Amino acid sequence: MKRIGAILAAAVFLAGAIVAQAPPKSAWVPLFNGKDLTGWKNNGEEKWVVEQGTILCESAANKYGYLTTEKTYRDFDLRLKFKGEAAGNSGVFLHSYIIGINPEHGPDIEGMQVEVDPSVGKHTGGLYESGGRGWVKMPTAEGEQALRTGEWNELEVSVQGKHIVTQLNGVKIVDYTDAAPKFTDGVIGLQIHTGGGVKMRWKDILIQEK
Repeated sequence: MKRIGAILAAAVFLAGAIVAQAPPKSAWVPLFNGKDLTGWKNNGEEKWVVEQGTILCESAANKYGYLTTEKTYRDFDLRLKFKGEAAGNSGVFLHSYIIGINPEHGPDIEGMQVEVDPSVGKHTGGLYESGGRGWVKMPTAEGEQALRTGEWNELEVSVQGKHIVTQLNGVKIVDYTDAAPKFTDGVIGLQIHTGGGVKMRWKDILIQEK
């Protein structure tokens, strides 16, 4: 009995040591400081300004525009809020890269996009691969109705290897494991779609790396 007790005690001690040595979970870090665009790069000729603690993106040159992080990211959880103030398509890019500039339509980007649109039923939260396969995962029927028109919406994106999960206002939109990802790391970016009319606000952009 004493021997068994000693073994159990040793096992408990070892388990505690393993837990103690496990790296702490990283903290949530703001990607946007609410004051200026420090840490971000404006790609293209479209309008990106800080206004009342938010990032306002607005069509100016009728081309594609991207505001991308200066840093690249691999595995992470991302939270942000957005509000559409006019018709026009936008998006959140992850594991992406700007690969060039086209004089007609602006910057070219390749990588995965989480769709963001100001209208219900336009696939917000779905996954679209730019420079590749196009749509790879559409929202669920419930997910198509999760958008709050003209209000602040909370988007959450979880990326772990090839696994991507998106949630909109607490509703799971897609749960997707990518068999053939174009990239496994890259910048995070906000988009102005070509075609004009885009006016979107963003705030409370936080990331937690894994």
